[in-house]
Amino acid sequence: MTRRRSRTLLTLLMPLPLVAAVAGCGLVSGEGDDKGGGRTFTVAAAGDILMHPELVDQARKDAERTGKGVAGLDFGPMMAGIKPVISRADLAICHYEPVMGKPNGPFEGFPDFQVPPQTAKTVKDLGYDTCSTASNHTLDHGYGGVKRTLDALDAAGVKHTGSFRTEKDALTPLVMDVKGVKVAQISFAYGFNEPHRLPKDKPWLANQQDLGRIKAAEQRARKGGAEVVILSLHWGREHYPNPSSSQLTFARQIAQETGINLVIGHHAHVVQPMEKVDGTWIAYGLGNQIARHEVPTGLTEEGVIAWFTFTERGKGAWDVQPRFEPTLLEIPPDVENTGGGTTTTATDDDARDYRLLDVPVALRDDHHLTDRQRARLRLAFERTEGTLLNRGAAQDGLKPLTPMPE
Repeated sequence: MTRRRSRTLLTLLMPLPLVAAVAGCGLVSGEGDDKGGGRTFTVAAAGDILMHPELVDQARKDAERTGKGVAGLDFGPMMAGIKPVISRADLAICHYEPVMGKPNGPFEGFPDFQVPPQTAKTVKDLGYDTCSTASNHTLDHGYGGVKRTLDALDAAGVKHTGSFRTEKDALTPLVMDVKGVKVAQISFAYGFNEPHRLPKDKPWLANQQDLGRIKAAEQRARKGGAEVVILSLHWGREHYPNPSSSQLTFARQIAQETGINLVIGHHAHVVQPMEKVDGTWIAYGLGNQIARHEVPTGLTEEGVIAWFTFTERGKGAWDVQPRFEPTLLEIPPDVENTGGGTTTTATDDDARDYRLLDVPVALRDDHHLTDRQRARLRLAFERTEGTLLNRGAAQDGLKPLTPMPE
């Protein structure tokens, strides 16, 4: 008997308040309880946002369906699946890896990314408050690319740090009021892709990784009133689920020589472990939030939303409780050129559109998944969980935000 195509995609196109009500009910029950402590707040952080050309094409297709978007592009339907989680956090942090072009293009993929600025509005609509912008692609289009990116985020109402338009901006810490707590975000990248380098007359254009510079940024944030400092760090080896020796060494330097409260890692494009190092949680790599690499590996479609509950335990002391929510980008089958035109090899199990899924919610709420679809989602959950826990994080309290349904 032929199974019906999954209604996952239709579910994600439901009116968002309804989706939020269904998916969010009980999602973080008890996570914000202070359990006798002081002030408390939650942080959600996710992996790389990297809009490859195939995803721009999807946004164009979705704009034709919805009649929404700007300049013929609507990125909302593609990413709507994560909104119930992201929008619930008191502080939601994105990592925006590429630079933005103009609304009508031209747009470019690897190696020098230039993506639609319309994505900034989607980032805001999902519930993100701030984005880190220091990455190996920050300088792909020089000062102009940095400025366009920051202008678009400003226009959408999204805060940012890691790349800057002026030296004054670079020296001004990003300190946000989160439920009465002053929280700072700082952002650094290991370096920039050749041949792009920091301009001699603008060495402040983007933050390059260095322990001394990170210490200085933390101190500026503390002097600016920050009670909590979160470091977004673009580092490590691409496509390696295990952190490199340099990541492990640097993580220990940060934990032992700074007062940074949390490290959120990016760049690997695959999920890497989380680990508590000398009292400081290190998320080595959150994978991709959304990306479409030239050769998808299965791992590059998997990502994780890290969720942290901060609770004040005394003057200057914070307890950090970690959770995780696996995500998966559904990818349609490749189009094949048969000589007489193009065709696809799609089956009832295959996605028709690019859609970002909250894995446990899709497993729980989509009752029309085929056996193969359900198995793929379970694999994403189990593999993400296994990777996150493989440096002993379970004994320090890391567990799922939403348990995988039986």
